[in-house]
Amino acid sequence: MTTYRIAPSILSADFARLGEEVKNVVAAGADIIHFDVMDNHYVPNLTVGPLVCQAIRPHVQVPIDVHLMVKPVDRIIPDFAKAGANIITFHPEASDHLDRSLQLIRDHGCKAGLVFNPATPLSYLEHVMDKIDMILIMSVNPGFGGQSFIPQALKKIEQARRLIDESGRDILLEVDGGIKIDNIAAAAKAGADTFVAGSAIFGQPDYKAVIDAMRAKLAEV
Repeated sequence: MTTYRIAPSILSADFARLGEEVKNVVAAGADIIHFDVMDNHYVPNLTVGPLVCQAIRPHVQVPIDVHLMVKPVDRIIPDFAKAGANIITFHPEASDHLDRSLQLIRDHGCKAGLVFNPATPLSYLEHVMDKIDMILIMSVNPGFGGQSFIPQALKKIEQARRLIDESGRDILLEVDGGIKIDNIAAAAKAGADTFVAGSAIFGQPDYKAVIDAMRAKLAEV
């Protein structure tokens, strides 16, 4: 039986109360904290760095999943590892040497993964599956929260699930972008097991009610 994980994205949290927000969302049933890092170069937005990751680390016991939307990536990877990240993912377009960047993450004691934008082919995985712990499928174009789910992402999730199954490896398949109560089951049916949700959770007054409703939908899959 598949273990499903809910990973609220702090991009949509109240940054004036971030420590409290992450505590509350974990108490409401979150499995992972998703941490979006944007650099205003690779994506047209600027968010948070390692110091913020370090600041929230003492407040939660669950894994922190750092999604690097930065270019280049290698310089910042050790900083996030030291700041308490458990999983670090990056976009293949942001690294000149994928194998080296993935190994750098693992050398610093973190799980490593690749992130695929809507138009990025999964062929990047072909020669590095032995260093992959997570595949993240973007169901929106990266850079901003609150976007609508791109349905074509479901086909890519299905393709990624086939690759994972064929590899025989224990690899998480995460989906990020526009995930809500009404479409989380479709993403799960396509093969995703880890679900990033930002505004769908943090935009509501009762985090537990949203996460419980998402789990109820997943239980039907």
